[in-house]
Amino acid sequence: MSYNLQVTIDRDSGFCFGVVYAIDMAEEILEEDGYLYCLGDIVHNDEEVLRLTNKGLRIITHEDLPNLKNEKVLIRAHGEAPETYKTALDNNIILIDASCPVVLKLQNRIKSSYDQNEKILIFGKHGHAEVIGLEGQTNNEALVFMDINELDGVDLPKQFTLYSQTTKSTDKFYKIKDELISRGYDVKANDTICRQVSNRYDDLRKFVKNFDKIVFVSGKKSSNGKVLYEVCKEENPGTYFVSNTAEISTEMFSPNDRVGICGATSTPMWLMESVKKVLEGY
Repeated sequence: MSYNLQVTIDRDSGFCFGVVYAIDMAEEILEEDGYLYCLGDIVHNDEEVLRLTNKGLRIITHEDLPNLKNEKVLIRAHGEAPETYKTALDNNIILIDASCPVVLKLQNRIKSSYDQNEKILIFGKHGHAEVIGLEGQTNNEALVFMDINELDGVDLPKQFTLYSQTTKSTDKFYKIKDELISRGYDVKANDTICRQVSNRYDDLRKFVKNFDKIVFVSGKKSSNGKVLYEVCKEENPGTYFVSNTAEISTEMFSPNDRVGICGATSTPMWLMESVKKVLEGY
């Protein structure tokens, strides 16, 4: 049976400029040197990580870093804590710094707040690479929370400065700010959310309305992917989350369906193209 699916890729989906910058940098060095160390997954997408490890990218952890000497190590778009730079200096490691400019700006603002003895709260995902780098600017004294409920019963200072991980929901950030003010706190809020990410909310809402089914392509580790998938699902209940072509099946579709493909800021365009090719083969 032929499904005759009409398939369209959202051209606004795919890598944000921070990820493009990091991957371009990595590929350039891999071409010259044949290998390159990278601190953590270069992007939260297993398929793209596999493509680059096949080219010679060597993923290492923070535990591995002190054991390296006289090597080049890539810092990915998520940024790093000051401790990483110190270790590199001690071990004669050349850091290829591909930290996203939006993240670097946020790190500087948090460090400046901390230096002025402000109490700092960060709306972000516990253990996320970017958040670890942000906490590092405060000597790990900042309070990180993923949801306002986490702050119930916590003895917060009367006055504090609120920041956000760059890929969080703008709406949620402002709701949290308003809720904290209504609880009687003196909140200085800094909206540090990346507009290249937040603008995708509205773009995706418009995109997914045009289709019977949506295939949202993203790595399972991508926090940005989880948020954007929910945006699509809310607007179009016929939305499926897949990480690779093996996770697609004909049961998802009806004959002559109009299918839209979109993805996270960490989803490579080549992967969405592969999904399209499979769907057009049904």
